[in-house]
Amino acid sequence: MTEQGVRLQDRRIALGITGSIAAYKAVDLLRLLQAEGADVRVLMTASATEFIGTLTLETLSRHPVDSDVLALQADGRIGHISTAHDVEAIVVAPATAHWLGAMANGLASDSITAACLATSVPVIVAPAMDGGMYAHPATQANVARLREFGYHLVEPEFGPLASGMVGQGRLASLDRIVDATVRALGGAPAAVAGAPTGAVSQSGAPGNSASAGSSRTDLAGRHVVVTAGGTAEPIDPVRFVGNRSSGKMGIAIAEEALDRGAAVTLILGNHTVEPPAGAHVAHAETAAEMEAALRALTPPSGPRFDVLVMTAAVADFRPHSPSAKKVSRSSGMTLEMVATPDLLAATAERVRTSIGASGARRPVLVGFAAETGSLERAEEKLRSKGVDLLVANDVTEPGSGFGTDTNKVTIYSSDGSSEELPLMAKREVAEFLLDRVAVRLAAIVGESAALAETN
Repeated sequence: MTEQGVRLQDRRIALGITGSIAAYKAVDLLRLLQAEGADVRVLMTASATEFIGTLTLETLSRHPVDSDVLALQADGRIGHISTAHDVEAIVVAPATAHWLGAMANGLASDSITAACLATSVPVIVAPAMDGGMYAHPATQANVARLREFGYHLVEPEFGPLASGMVGQGRLASLDRIVDATVRALGGAPAAVAGAPTGAVSQSGAPGNSASAGSSRTDLAGRHVVVTAGGTAEPIDPVRFVGNRSSGKMGIAIAEEALDRGAAVTLILGNHTVEPPAGAHVAHAETAAEMEAALRALTPPSGPRFDVLVMTAAVADFRPHSPSAKKVSRSSGMTLEMVATPDLLAATAERVRTSIGASGARRPVLVGFAAETGSLERAEEKLRSKGVDLLVANDVTEPGSGFGTDTNKVTIYSSDGSSEELPLMAKREVAEFLLDRVAVRLAAIVGESAALAETN
């Protein structure tokens, strides 16, 4: 977690548990939320009770568990309606493919979907299922629909699954889910019990509570992918061909996106600073590993992100035949190098192809270009890479090179405009850039709405 302490002191939270094998982790999630100061009550689907009993959860939460959508409370109130009005956030973890489909289509067949339909508070959803199920176009369409509702999606992780296979489907780490809950609540005041259903939050989207301490919630419910750091292409088990990238710029963008409410996946190469705890980090040491991570996020069914910002310094060349053993100094060394794929251009092309095939909403694509001496090649790179925005800097300028805490960039746009920024802290650069990304996202949503009206 990003910091120690009670970040949810006296906040009222509902924990929804659905019928996944990962349901057993909900007990630890409940305890972590309580350790942050939250008062937690539990909602369960009928299938979830097959994996974990209600007695354990009632004992730990000190509240009755609502597992029957038709049941009334002891005082005669409808359980899920009472919860919808009394809590300040609903966390659904784990969320199965079945539940995602039911929620995306408003089918209130269980206490969790019924409570979510009846509330206006933030909803945090952490899916868990087999990798093939999560990758299926139907599941991805349901995930996209929930993001449109303003729900905060905590993407599942890659790794071994209950089926014995390996893929993206493991329930996100519990710390990530807690951090996402903290961000979703921000500094918003407690909801008033009995508030009318259908209310709209400050951001104008249902289930998306704006922070009282910040007006920046323009990326809430969005999935932002950032590549950062440098790649290390092996010569032998000891040596590699690399570059001077520190990862600071990409990590600053990831931090800014998190602060603005986004779910963030950070594909991270070699780096010198720690990534933000709220991000899902996928380590990619080589260009090939970074390419594999990007391919997993851009399947034929459409991109699994709303924004892609590629700041990583990916090696342009790699040794043709790395040695399996350390090369002796006495034997000398001559390296034959081969070009690595252009990950930015290839990913942009794959995104365009998948959108054409699936009809998915197009994401915003941002590239970075490190130049030396001048930025005269930047506009051509913008066109050739096929991105919406290209951020270029001259790494030979003082304060603008690798490893610095500052940067001096020019932002080139696909509409033909450009904006030269003065030397500033990398976090400030991140803020300026994401301001422009947010405008692009709003325009895309407007285009989609206009198209839907004409069809």
